[in-house]
Formats: sequence, C-alpha cells, structure tokens
Amino acid sequence: MTDDATTDTAAEADEAAPTDELREGIVEGFRERLGDAVVDTEVQPGLDVWVRVRADAWREAAEVARHHLDARYFTFLSVLDWLPSPFGRSMDAAVDVELARRAGEEAAAPATELAHGVTGGSTRFQVFARVAKVGHPNDFWGVTLKADVPDDTLTVDSWVPVYAGADWHEREAWEMFGLTFVGHPGLRHIYLPSDFEGHPLRKDFPLLARQVKPWPGIVDVEPMPGSGDEEEGEADA
Repeated sequence: MTDDATTDTAAEADEAAPTDELREGIVEGFRERLGDAVVDTEVQPGLDVWVRVRADAWREAAEVARHHLDARYFTFLSVLDWLPSPFGRSMDAAVDVELARRAGEEAAAPATELAHGVTGGSTRFQVFARVAKVGHPNDFWGVTLKADVPDDTLTVDSWVPVYAGADWHEREAWEMFGLTFVGHPGLRHIYLPSDFEGHPLRKDFPLLARQVKPWPGIVDVEPMPGSGDEEEGEADA
C-alpha cells in the first residue's frame, strides 16, 4: 500500500469515528481547571462521559463541576468496592455450581484480582458521584466523577460544602463501606445501631443468612402452593 493510500485510509477512519463536541468540551473543562489531577476520562459519543481524578482533587472536581461547568444538579454519591468476593457470587453461587455440573464442567473459581470499570483504577475502593447540568434547552448533560480512595487512609474530602445533597449519601458510604469524608458536618449512623461492627456493603463482609442457607435458585425450588393437589386430582380423574 502506498503512503498516499495509507493517509487516505487514516483520514477516512477519522471521519468515520463518532465525535461528541459537547462531552469532549466537558472533559476539556476539567482538564483546564485540574490539570494532571485528571487521571483518565472516557466519552461515549451521544451517551455519557466519565472523569477520574486524583483523590486529593476530589472536592475541587466538585467545585469545577458546579461553579465552572454549571452542573448544579447533584444526583448521587456512593462507593465501589472492587474486591472480588471471597464468597463467590454469594446469592446465586449454588446456581452456578449446579449449572456447571449439568454442563459436565467444574464451577469457575472465584476471581482474586481487582478488575476496575470505566476509566480504570488502582485501589480497592473508589468514590464516585453523578452531577448534571439541567434546565437549559439543548444544553443539558451529566457526568460521572470518580476517584481512587487511598488504601492506607480510606479518606477523601467531603462534597457537602459544594453539594449539600451529598450529606446523607456520604453518611451511608461511611456507614456501609467504612470511608471517612473529611469536612462532613456529622458522620453518624442512618441504618445500623451505633455499636454495630463491620461495614455490610464491603465484599468481604459475610452475609451470615446466606452462609446458613443458600439463596433459593434452581438448586432449591419448592412447588407452588396447590400444584401438588392439582396433579393428584388430574391423576384420579
């Protein structure tokens, strides 16, 4: 293939690749304000955009979103625990075992390595949040912001000074995942007793009820009420 043909092919590929100026502009807005604190980004043209930042820029990312990009609508904030569960797929692990047996195969061993999602990651826990620009015809969008939470501190800055709506979300994340949000006005329990030990949404927190009795599935199926009586009646007839 000649150089001219190679150049033409590359140009055609660039023209065919979908673009999204709106969301690319959002990414650029974060890069302009945060610089190298923007670790990774992903744009799905016409659909969505993700921006991952360093943990030390977590609150600043919120400030950029609200005060410079006009994303004044707070949707949610939560935590991702990327640790593979040491219990397998707890609720339906028994189903997996039975399906493998029927196929004449051995059930797959539980995963042991962290496998992060969109924009990657380097720690077990990530904090993530969704904010949006709304109320502007032909100019509305949402962005998901993420940050790796340091394994040694499990601490990030609170978003409450920027988005007041993050208050209960951070309390829930503190309670269920064990992360501390610096600057939060009052981290205290929402669901659990004050003397409860552990963090139930961590992957390595044992769900004792599921250890005692597996989650009902194809391995443990009970007949519907009355189904046995109907079968007996049909047989008698």
